[in-house]
Amino acid sequence: MKGTHLFVTMAVLALASTLAYASDPSQLQDFCVAVNDTKFGVFVNGKFCKDPKLAMPEDFFFPGLLNRQNTSNQLGFTVTPVNVMNLPGLNTLGISLARLDFAPFGVNPPHTHPRATEVIVVLEGTLYVGFVTSNPENRLFAKTLYPGDVFVFPEGLIHFQFNVAKNKNAVAIAGLSSQNPGVITIANAVFGSNPKINPDVLAKAFQLDKKVVDYLQEVF
Repeated sequence: MKGTHLFVTMAVLALASTLAYASDPSQLQDFCVAVNDTKFGVFVNGKFCKDPKLAMPEDFFFPGLLNRQNTSNQLGFTVTPVNVMNLPGLNTLGISLARLDFAPFGVNPPHTHPRATEVIVVLEGTLYVGFVTSNPENRLFAKTLYPGDVFVFPEGLIHFQFNVAKNKNAVAIAGLSSQNPGVITIANAVFGSNPKINPDVLAKAFQLDKKVVDYLQEVF
């Protein structure tokens, strides 16, 4: 029996160790440029690697991040990601960027990044930002940020950014600890899933009338 307990303990510790290193691993070489053509590639981490001898400066370059983006949409918000999909030199490096443009009262709605911690710096305007901790506390950490201010959102936690100004745009730059951090916008995922989640589930979960759930599913 004692041996069984020892085996179970070791198995749990091994699993915990595996989960602790579930994020992007450190690179195994100076760089690994992503390439979609696998003919001359070697699969390493998420993308095939271009032969280093064929790498070009353009593989490590992304232009125009300072260009203001159009925010004429329902949210008054636009994100310009710079990740392994449009900057292949990021492959295996475990990092990416994004530009966040906000119209007056624009919002980056509650969302999570399943594979990355995010840190932002405000360049223009005033942003109200925050994140919520996991159950059961669900504690809100929020702050109003001004140009030059920095705020960090821990990996996997629900967070948001909101431009509190009624007549001024806001801009921020975000750094993320993954070449492909992923994003799950809560409202879109819950009310806009494909196929739809059974409305009875959502009505019970959110304590809403089923007609409200039906309306929200139509909206999203």
